[in-house]
Amino acid sequence: MQPTSTTVKETILALAQPERAAALLHFFKTAPGQYGEGDRFLGLSMPQQHAIVKQYRQLPVSETEYLVRDEYHECRMVGLLIWVTQTREGNSLQRAEILERYLANRQYINNWDLVDVTCPHILGRHVIQSNRSVLYDLAREDHLWSQRMAIVSTIALIRLGQFSDTFALTELLLPHRHDLIHKAIGWMLREVGKRNADALEEFLHDHIRQLPRTSLRYAIERFEPARRRYYLDL
Repeated sequence: MQPTSTTVKETILALAQPERAAALLHFFKTAPGQYGEGDRFLGLSMPQQHAIVKQYRQLPVSETEYLVRDEYHECRMVGLLIWVTQTREGNSLQRAEILERYLANRQYINNWDLVDVTCPHILGRHVIQSNRSVLYDLAREDHLWSQRMAIVSTIALIRLGQFSDTFALTELLLPHRHDLIHKAIGWMLREVGKRNADALEEFLHDHIRQLPRTSLRYAIERFEPARRRYYLDL
């Protein structure tokens, strides 16, 4: 019989580690008022989740969607990683269906790890050869995870030496007040700097007064100490 989402969830539940799950509640900020408020964990490690993804990589897209919408964080992660695998291995029609469902289920992609390990491979891959307006639409939404998805997806472009969208989206998100966006901006700028330090420094000089301090610290993390101090003192 072909496995279903129920089959996969039963496999996940069988590996639950309650003590580890309790620690994850704190790590992923699930208390009232925090960004992960109300999320539930089972305590599986990432290697365990990847092993489950490998086992069920052929799960139908529609069945995988049930996992993506599950109450447990690990079920959502496994579902999303199955979509990542299928995006990498599937044809253009399968990738288009996964992208459509991925974007339609953004409300369930609701923590930084779920965003960061999936959007470069699903959304980032898409915008390499397609219209990039979707990134700007996401950045303009009043939704933290859609905004983080927009900027983090540009790592797929950065790896190709294309930095303009990273810079443009950073400018769009500069007024953002959430630390998770500041960190994502700094991370992407640092990735630019790994490939073209001059491009990063030109951007920093133009935006140093507007760039959140956290973003700046992330962006210049790989600089020599004297160069880091120069920017921090500006």
